[in-house]
Amino acid sequence: MEYTTLGRTGLKASVAGLGCGGFSRIGLGTGGSEDDAVRLIRLALDLGVNVLDTAAVYGTETVVGKAVRGVPRDSVIICTKASRDRGDNRFYVDKILASLEGSCQRLGLDYVDVFQLHAVPPAQYDFVRNEIAPALLRAREQGKFRFLGITETSPNDTNHDMLHHALPDGIWDTAMFAFHLMHQPARERVFPLTRTYRVGTLMMFAVRQIFARPAQLAATVKQLAAEGKVPAWLAEGDDPLGFLVHPDGASSVIDAAYRYVRHEQGVDVVLFGTGDAAHLRNNIESILKPPLAEADRTKVADLFSHLRGVGLVAPPFARARRG
Repeated sequence: MEYTTLGRTGLKASVAGLGCGGFSRIGLGTGGSEDDAVRLIRLALDLGVNVLDTAAVYGTETVVGKAVRGVPRDSVIICTKASRDRGDNRFYVDKILASLEGSCQRLGLDYVDVFQLHAVPPAQYDFVRNEIAPALLRAREQGKFRFLGITETSPNDTNHDMLHHALPDGIWDTAMFAFHLMHQPARERVFPLTRTYRVGTLMMFAVRQIFARPAQLAATVKQLAAEGKVPAWLAEGDDPLGFLVHPDGASSVIDAAYRYVRHEQGVDVVLFGTGDAAHLRNNIESILKPPLAEADRTKVADLFSHLRGVGLVAPPFARARRG
């Protein structure tokens, strides 16, 4: 495993982080048992992953807590999140603080390393900064968590407007946001700010469904071509990103997707989700590979850097919450 410093937190974080939500929810979302999920997390830890990202809304905190029981506390970075309740049109201080307390209880921990305010829309950021953040900073002083993070509503904030506004405030130690082969606006809108203000970055949506499902990728590219957003030749076959797979390049589109994100300047941790041990090993292997060939990276930027919001499909629980 390779490790990096997570922004100004000073935490030594594995460049591959296990996301415990997403569509798989460490296997719980695809029929796996809690014992299976615990074994999967422990395998990730054995392979050097030390970043575990969960959330109250994921329903996986209890499993994460079981998996890290007996693990030296300073050897793992536990990140969790608090969201708006379904139907709420804004965040409430009492609910966020209750969520923090509940997360610690479910995880079986006295504190979490990174507590993140989850899925903050641009229109609510000023309220969050002025009303929610001060209460959370007081909770940090009480030892409930070590560092404060924020995450975006990627499918509904495709130009990263919330983070572009939030990062200069100096409140947020980490930021979680989307960046992938066909959604690259963070290169101009976010990474310059995270580097300037030394904010640690946790990357989501590196693969998700669009690159894991060939038929979905092909259909998406055909639609983009029909709209004149990508060259027509990309839509002529069923493998539009096949140009990335060659002897000196990636071994698969998924491999290319992880490597593209991992080696973008400004990326600290690439989050991945899985419910399968072989898949876990493959994802880590891809994240640890060298960068894609410069010609391939240049071609991807030339073809797709203007796109916004492609492939940013939220998991079912997140869609339900936005209700």
